[in-house]
This record gives sequence, C-alpha cells and structure tokens, in this order.
Amino acid sequence: MIFMMKKSKKNIEKLLIRGLKEGNQNSYKILFDRYYSWLHNYVYKLSNDSSLSDDLVQNVMLRLWEKKSSLQITSSLKNYLFRACHNEFLMYLRQQKKKYSTIDALKWEAILEIHTEKEEDQFDADWLKLEKAIEQLPKKCKEVFKLSRLEQKKHKEIADILGISTKTVEVHISKAIRFLKANVSIFFL
Repeated sequence: MIFMMKKSKKNIEKLLIRGLKEGNQNSYKILFDRYYSWLHNYVYKLSNDSSLSDDLVQNVMLRLWEKKSSLQITSSLKNYLFRACHNEFLMYLRQQKKKYSTIDALKWEAILEIHTEKEEDQFDADWLKLEKAIEQLPKKCKEVFKLSRLEQKKHKEIADILGISTKTVEVHISKAIRFLKANVSIFFL
C-alpha cells in the first residue's frame, strides 16, 4: 500500500513536470497549489519573515514557469523546489550582505571625510597660530628659524648665507623653539 502511494506520487510528479515542460498551465497551477505553502513555510523558517518568504517563493515559482522548457529535474520535484528556494534565500542573503557592506563603506567614508575636513580646518588654524608666533620672533632669530625649519637648510648653509657662525645659528634656533613651545603649545618642534 505504501509502495503504491510512493509510486503514484512519483507518477503525479512526472506528469506535472511533463505538463510543465509542455507549457500546460493546468499542470503549473496544480504544482503551485500543491507546493506553495510547504515552500513558504520552509523559507519562513529560514528567514522569519512572511513577506520575504512570499517574495522568494514566488520568484522560484515564476522562474520555474519561465524556464519550463529547459527544466532538468533529476531528483523529486519537491526536493528540486526546496533546493531552489534554499538557493534563492542564500542569494538574497548575499545581496543583503553586499548592500550592507556598501552602506557600511559609504558610512565610514563619510565619517573619514568629515574627520579629515575637521583635521584640515584644525591644521589650518594651528598653522596660522604658528605663523603669527614666528612673526613675533626677533628679526635675525626669525630669519634663521625659517631657513632651518621651513627651507630645511643645514646650520653651516645658514651661517654662510647670513654671515654668522654656526654657533649663533644654533642659539637662534634654540631661542625660537623655546619661544614657540611657550606660545604655540600644539606644536612640538
């Protein structure tokens, strides 16, 4: 008796598949009515979202109809549909992950941009403070400091340019650094 029931289920599935391949709308309707709720329940257990389950199962059923003439079902129809729904759910998850990865990347990019703008604004403000402080240095001290720190000249070169000793260059640089550290605490020169 059980053997006969299994055999008749297989025969029904074969008839449904053949009817589907031939474009028989009745076969498709029977197949849809027979498996839709099982498939919906299965996807619902995976997603815990009834609306999503409807969408994914409908996608599978629609694709089944669209590809009816090229169907290659080697297992049972039920297994084929469950596997198709499982794959549809996995594809949905991949798309969501990609979407959230993109959103996350955009979020971090925006945060970095805001942070960078603030840093640039702060840098500009700090640079102005430094420039004002350098302008307050005595003339020769300022000249030596600019040649040393801004133009990256060596002490010997500065001494030759200004006609002073390297020891005097060192004294002016030390004096400038002490003054700037005292007046512009944001820089550690």
